[in-house]
This record gives sequence, C-alpha cells and structure tokens, in this order.
Amino acid sequence: MRLHIKTTPNSNIVSFDYQKKMVGRIHSWLGNNEEHGKLSLYSFSWLHKGHITSGGFDFPRGSQWFMSFYDDKLLKAVMAAVLKDPLMFDGLVVTDLNIEPVPDLSNRDLFYLGSPILIKRYEVGNPVTKYYTYEDLTADDLMKETLLHKMEAAGLIPDESVDIRFDREYANKKIKYASYRGICNTSNMCPVYIFAKPETKEFAWNVGIGNSTGIGFGAIY
Repeated sequence: MRLHIKTTPNSNIVSFDYQKKMVGRIHSWLGNNEEHGKLSLYSFSWLHKGHITSGGFDFPRGSQWFMSFYDDKLLKAVMAAVLKDPLMFDGLVVTDLNIEPVPDLSNRDLFYLGSPILIKRYEVGNPVTKYYTYEDLTADDLMKETLLHKMEAAGLIPDESVDIRFDREYANKKIKYASYRGICNTSNMCPVYIFAKPETKEFAWNVGIGNSTGIGFGAIY
C-alpha cells in the first residue's frame, strides 16, 4: 500500500541534500523493527511541489510525497507514528495522510518516477562504485536482477518473465547527480516499462526499482 503525505510550508530553506534528513525521520517513525539493516522492501518519493531558491528548496504551499510498503503492517506503524509526531524537518509538518491501495496494474506497462532510479554495482578488487544509466542497455538487466532479488527476499517466487527497461524515447530524460552523506550518486530521471505478471508489477510499485530505495531512490507511480 501507499501512504500519501502533505505538509505545511517550510520555515527554513530545505537544503539540496535533504535526503539524509528524510531517511532519519522515516527511521524514527519506523521505530525498532527488524527491517533496519535489511534489504529495503519499501520506497519513498522525493519532496514535490517546491521550487529552487538560494541555497536549497522552498515549499511556500507545503510539500507532497509518498511512501510505499510491501508489508502493510509497516505502513500502519508509520502512519500511527506520524500522527503522534508529525514534525519532519526545516519546519515541514505533516498535515494530511491518505492511504492508497495498490491499483489494478494489469493493463499498465509504463511507470513514472517519484524519485530517480539508482543502479550501481561493486566489482571485486575495484574500490570505485560503478553506476549505470539509461545510456547503457545493461541497466535494464540490472533493474530486473535487483527486483528478482527483492522478490526472493520477500519470500515470493521470482517472476523470471519480468522485463524492465528504460523508456529511452522519453524526451525529458536526464542523468541526475544526487549527493547522499557526501557520496555523489549517478541516477536516472527516466520512466520505465515493466512487462510482468500483474502481481510482480504491484510488488515493484511498492518496493521501487533499482538500488537504495530505502534512502529515497527508485519510487515509481
């Protein structure tokens, strides 16, 4: 399921690298649970409805974002925690929560991004992380590989028929550089096609696409 969140306007400028604040707040809402340190079976979007200003982002009419969970119990736990403590950061306070059940995705193949897709791999003997973008066809296979791994971690039978690929005809696609805790990540702002069984697309809708969905990459809608 998906939790849609609206907030008040900010009181301080929200820094460009606010992701670490988002992650910290989400972890505090999650509280002590067995998901910490495990492969993330949830995803969340970046803050929307703002604009760039000097030194960061401004949300004069408040922000909107969403979180999605494979495990509905986690969504309910986060919702209860937010209601008790709605303060986020930089003056953003949650004012509205709405639950969206997983929609019927059987006739949908194209998905848009709530946050950029990150695809990375570590090579043995190479200390440098290798990032993949839509310019590399290998990226498609790696997105599939990661989703199948998450299905297995969730105790599901991996859908080997799944085919994930970037919509490389999308006119506004771009490579996005996003800093997280001092590391510059090369990510992708480009919609994706997911050809798979309906239940596999539902799983992807919740857990996201690519790596590091637990720190704000790969949320789709």
